[in-house]
Amino acid sequence: MGIKVEFNSDLALRDIAEFKAGRRKVEECIPEKLKVGNVYTFLKKEQRIYWFEGEISLIETTTRGGTFSQSVANVKLIEVTHFIEKGEVCTKGKYKVVKVFTTDKKVLVKGCKIVKK
Repeated sequence: MGIKVEFNSDLALRDIAEFKAGRRKVEECIPEKLKVGNVYTFLKKEQRIYWFEGEISLIETTTRGGTFSQSVANVKLIEVTHFIEKGEVCTKGKYKVVKVFTTDKKVLVKGCKIVKK
């Protein structure tokens, strides 16, 4: 028996409309107004492992079909904690916004690559 974990190269959260409709907690969603330099909290189901040594993409994901948006922002993870809530392993943490992008929600991304200048 092993340890069930998911390795994530990005932080995929839901549209804030999911919170407003009562389907998600606010920490599971991308805030309406992201501001560079601000720190926000996130919550994900399951035990997840993230990269801490640089910036990662903040993307929006859908409930059905697992489609992803273009990168909404680049963020730097500050802390991540695993815990059990109602018998289910979850991951929560904090991220700092490094850069915010203008995105077209109609465009779906099938892959990404980080390019260094």
